[in-house]
Amino acid sequence: MGELLNSGLLNMASLMISLIVLLVGLVIWFFVNRASSRTNEQIELLEALLDQQKRQNALLRRLCEANEPEEKDAPKDAVAEDDKDEDDFIRLVAER
Repeated sequence: MGELLNSGLLNMASLMISLIVLLVGLVIWFFVNRASSRTNEQIELLEALLDQQKRQNALLRRLCEANEPEEKDAPKDAVAEDDKDEDDFIRLVAER
């Protein structure tokens, strides 16, 4: 009779360990699945943000090209302006 009692306890312990392992496995699966879902949502949001930024960059490029002034005489003026800036800088430097 002691043998039947011991084998029953052994079966019961084995069943309890199996249930605990199953429960731990389900909890781990839940958190991994939840993290995966959040990651997928974040990837979708980042892709949408990238698409929106590409559209904004294209629009900004078109606006800059439309507002770009014509530069026929600008290089001559720029050279004269650079010389003037250099002279101003030299006047600011103290001589020893």
